[in-house]
Amino acid sequence: MFDERRRQAALEELGILDTPPDERVDRVARLAKEMFGVPMVSVSLIDRDRQWRKSQIGLGGNEAPRQDSFCDYTVSQDRTVVVEDASTTDLFAENPFVTGDPHLRFYAAHPLHAPGGEPVGTLCVLDTEPHTFTDAQQDLLRDLAFWVQTELAQDADIDHAAVVQRALRPRVHPEVEGYTIAAGAAPRGMLAGDYYDFSRHGDAIRVTLADAMGKGTGPALVAATVRASLRTAPERSLADAVIEVDRLLEDDLADTSMFVTAVVAELRPETGELEVIDAGHSLAFIVRSDGSWTPLRSTNLPLGMGMGIADPRVPMTARLEVGDAFLCCSDGLLDVLDADDPFGHVERVLTAMGPDGAVREALRLANDDRATDDITVVVVRRDA
Repeated sequence: MFDERRRQAALEELGILDTPPDERVDRVARLAKEMFGVPMVSVSLIDRDRQWRKSQIGLGGNEAPRQDSFCDYTVSQDRTVVVEDASTTDLFAENPFVTGDPHLRFYAAHPLHAPGGEPVGTLCVLDTEPHTFTDAQQDLLRDLAFWVQTELAQDADIDHAAVVQRALRPRVHPEVEGYTIAAGAAPRGMLAGDYYDFSRHGDAIRVTLADAMGKGTGPALVAATVRASLRTAPERSLADAVIEVDRLLEDDLADTSMFVTAVVAELRPETGELEVIDAGHSLAFIVRSDGSWTPLRSTNLPLGMGMGIADPRVPMTARLEVGDAFLCCSDGLLDVLDADDPFGHVERVLTAMGPDGAVREALRLANDDRATDDITVVVVRRDA
């Protein structure tokens, strides 16, 4: 039995309505146009009183009324619908889309379904001239519709995952007297394999920046796993917390061959004392007030790589004096810095714009054509 309320709710749950064009869906539409030799193709989603087109060729717009639409009929039937010549078909001969613009004659469509099976739209091919449509062509149309359906569901899943990932970022940065703390992240795609985090541990502030190998859903999941592990059992020492992440990645995720480079630091604001564990990241520094740079790196391997044979995770120690800034970033930032003078580029921006301005500038550069990866930056400056 057709349930319009359930169908509409499923459509809205997808979160696709009124989103920008998607090249993956557009590619299928172009392929359908060529394979069926038609001038018009639409990936239509049937909203309350309109049909909204996620992709369209030859129809001149992204919306049309739902009432009297061929696609509304297809959705209500929840099956492949083929109309070889609408002008000779009782059901459609007087249809306003036949008697008026665009003067349709040929229409073939297969429904698109939400993950729960509700029909929410169609992939349809159209022409102002009659066509014959064979059983083999109907099979092909069904295959293409399933391809579109898969892309739309994947798009919705990624959108939802991106929302969750953004929610896991620190909503506010710690306010620490005598310090300015700034951070930001710009994913290259919808999901980032980078992440940063702040948490309080007694009188200390723990700072984490991690970069899971690769891009997309897998690295994003691994990054979330690392974040969750580092946030549990806050009484653990810095070394013990990192060792537990190593164990988790080695034991539970070994089959993924995934590893994570990371900087995990603990700052005691009262003294400026800084403990840092660098796990194969090598992009953590102190930018001194006199313009000099102190690298904070070790020979440790990335997390999840070689536990048991690598050197122990022993923190290195440093101290932030007034005017010094602790800086760490993901390697995506390297793509957009001045290739001839990357350190000078960072120092100039940090001096001129301060920590907050430097982070904003890094995120602005994430839109540069040179950017090929996620960009994440953390700056902690001691002001007094």
